[in-house]
Amino acid sequence: MKSVCVFCGSSDLVHEDYKQAAYQMGVTLAQQGICLVYGGGKTGLMGRVADGALSAGGEVIGVIIPSMNTPALAHTSLTRMDVTPEMRSRKARMHDLSDGFMALPGGFGTWDELFETITWAQTGGHEKPVGLLNVNNFYAPLFTAIDHAVAEGFIFPEHRQAISLEADPNKLLDSMRNYEHPHDAVKRWMKEE
Repeated sequence: MKSVCVFCGSSDLVHEDYKQAAYQMGVTLAQQGICLVYGGGKTGLMGRVADGALSAGGEVIGVIIPSMNTPALAHTSLTRMDVTPEMRSRKARMHDLSDGFMALPGGFGTWDELFETITWAQTGGHEKPVGLLNVNNFYAPLFTAIDHAVAEGFIFPEHRQAISLEADPNKLLDSMRNYEHPHDAVKRWMKEE
């Protein structure tokens, strides 16, 4: 993987553990020579992951929309900032720039980006790895719900197993590197012959 798109929260009103984990994830990406692609913000975990990557000499590409490209919200020290007209093109641009996708803790925006990315993989839209950094067991309740959906027949087990979940940045990247796309499950889901 040469580039990873990171989805994460932009709120500053979160525990310092989350901010520190985001910073360390950015450092780890840079140390491994992986370009960070993200939403271009300077607040919350978004700002911290970018700061971590930049502090370690990494390449950081932000992708932002005009209404967020303001002094209060946009990071001004990135390697590059791409401005797209609206949210759909923003997400498409981040997908095009990335070899893999990662979610750090976040809220509705993070989950929207994460689930769209997982859905695209499920339906054959891409074959890139998806991972979640499980800081302070943040994603445990989500995985309980996902496992329930698997048990009830709404999600194929192969699609559940294709999502990496780790608390350690290095282990998460290793898991993502070892990703094998569930081609057979995609064919069953899409009813291909």
